[in-house]
Amino acid sequence: MIPGGRETGSFAEYSLYIHVPFCRSFCDYCDFYSVLLDPSREGRALAERYIDTLTGDARRLFRTLPPSQVPTVYIGGGTPPVLGPDGMGRLLAALNGLLPPAEDREWTLEANPESLDRAFLRVCREGGVNRLSLGIQSFSPRSRALVHRGGGVEAIKYGLALAAEFFPANFSVDFMAGLPGQDSGVLLGDIKRVLGFHPAHISLYALTLEEGTPLWDRQGELAPRETADSLWITGRDALEGAGYGQYEVSNFSLPGKESRHNLRYWMMKNWLALGPSGSGTLIDEGRGTGLRFSWPADLESWLSSGGSSRGILPAAETLDRLTLMKESLLMGFRCTRGPEAGLFARRFGLSLEDAVPQTLAKYRDRGLAVPGNRGEGWALSKEGLLFLDPFLVEAFGELDYHFSVESISKSG
Repeated sequence: MIPGGRETGSFAEYSLYIHVPFCRSFCDYCDFYSVLLDPSREGRALAERYIDTLTGDARRLFRTLPPSQVPTVYIGGGTPPVLGPDGMGRLLAALNGLLPPAEDREWTLEANPESLDRAFLRVCREGGVNRLSLGIQSFSPRSRALVHRGGGVEAIKYGLALAAEFFPANFSVDFMAGLPGQDSGVLLGDIKRVLGFHPAHISLYALTLEEGTPLWDRQGELAPRETADSLWITGRDALEGAGYGQYEVSNFSLPGKESRHNLRYWMMKNWLALGPSGSGTLIDEGRGTGLRFSWPADLESWLSSGGSSRGILPAAETLDRLTLMKESLLMGFRCTRGPEAGLFARRFGLSLEDAVPQTLAKYRDRGLAVPGNRGEGWALSKEGLLFLDPFLVEAFGELDYHFSVESISKSG
């Protein structure tokens, strides 16, 4: 059985992620799967093959798992604008021909601001995209150069101006705290500068070192972890002071401008993915289990076999009840409103308080856990979010103990 169940002849709703695995250059901190795509004839031909293959996979997906609704679509990467206006136009047209009708679908496209131009944004807007997510990371030429981030300040400002023109009050920007050469003055200056373009949403990520990336081997160039954490808190306070409410560990928005697509990840609701390295999860609400589908991070194998048409299929991993419960806590407690209490109870047949009573009591008594959204369930407080990792370690240990006792009791 495929989780999700059937509703009026179609599967329950799921969101869709599209991975565009191409970049013009690589940043030293990034471990997302991508390959270099140059603007040559060979590069354009490779992009065309990618679009054809992905379109075929999309047709097979919607034929095999026809959804009742697709409330959100996210095209990420990589750097999707490298497909150009014509390529993106083809991709959007194919998707529009397959997606079920929706009046309020959130459709996000990820881009670097320096990669934008009017022709590309016009195609996106006409093709249904209604939200941009722009990776800036920093305006600082020094910080950008130290991590080999392409694009100059003037090109970034031009891209932001275009985003504000084509998607007024509905674009997001990303910053990083802890980059080489960055201090509080640089970060606060970056935030002040971007506010002039009136983004609806700002993500502030703490730089994470990923093994295998160039930056992993240059850790001596970075500030100590405590300094980077303090820098992030400085940025958080500045964003909140500017009216951007924190609704997730690293995400801030104006009222009503939260990322609906990412909220579906954090609330562990159905999503599927297309493209090399894409991963999706479908939940069986009746059993409290799920299936995770992950495409291999191998563009050439995916292209040479025609995607899913001849043998290349996403690997399927079963998420048992304990695993899915842990992931629901892991993702849900990232949000300031906490996991959806009603959904958690329906899915697993017990409340958050019943699942991890000792951990919640301990963090509640320290003022780090508070009532969740509309007073239902539980969430971590603003200070509590800074202790998310130890909270989860304790919660997972408590779950493991309860499941082991339950297993022993059943076997006896």
